[in-house]
Amino acid sequence: MQRKKNPQADLRKYSSLMFALGLCLVLFISWQAIEFKSYERQYDLESLNVDNDDDEEVPITEQIKTPPPPPPPPAPEIIEIVEDEEEIEETIIESTETDQEEVVEEVEVLEEEMDMDIPFAIIEDVPLFPGCERVPKSQRRQCFQEKIQKHINKNFRYPEIAQEMGIQGRVFVQFMIGKDGSISGIRTRGPDKNLEKEANRIISKLPKMTPGKQRGRPVRVPFSIPITFRLQ
Repeated sequence: MQRKKNPQADLRKYSSLMFALGLCLVLFISWQAIEFKSYERQYDLESLNVDNDDDEEVPITEQIKTPPPPPPPPAPEIIEIVEDEEEIEETIIESTETDQEEVVEEVEVLEEEMDMDIPFAIIEDVPLFPGCERVPKSQRRQCFQEKIQKHINKNFRYPEIAQEMGIQGRVFVQFMIGKDGSISGIRTRGPDKNLEKEANRIISKLPKMTPGKQRGRPVRVPFSIPITFRLQ
């Protein structure tokens, strides 16, 4: 039996088509091979930042000092009693009473002389200005002051220089009446030296007096008086 070829089964007529398809496939694969790039994967390792703020703060604790325990009480002293074998001499106190026949010597006590200044206002016995001796004791203070004032008026002389310059005022005078009645320690204080000099002259002319007494003894007596200089 003779085989017959099917004209449709002839494959050579497709050979050109298959060749073209194969060529296209090779070109496509070659193009993909050229275009294909391999990339090396890189890993960016970021540095790890450690935040110091997250550190936990450790509180500072202060050690509480406990007071030391009190010292133990001292041991009681042991008192040892030692027998004293020494003999104690008995003291004999003699009587101080004197016999009637015994003579007691009298000791004379010398009274100290009063050496102090007694102000005129509080002294017991004021100094006596001559002429006040017969005045009662209660009026002697006033008599003394009146006599002093009369003495000032009698001996008063206004300094000529002070009159020409129109100087006037009050001079305060202080002096001491001694234990013998004499005048000493005259001090003056005023607006002008000429007025002070005149006041000193007037007081220095005072007579000797009977000294003032305190408890019956003569004492020094300070006395103060103002002298007024006034132009008319």
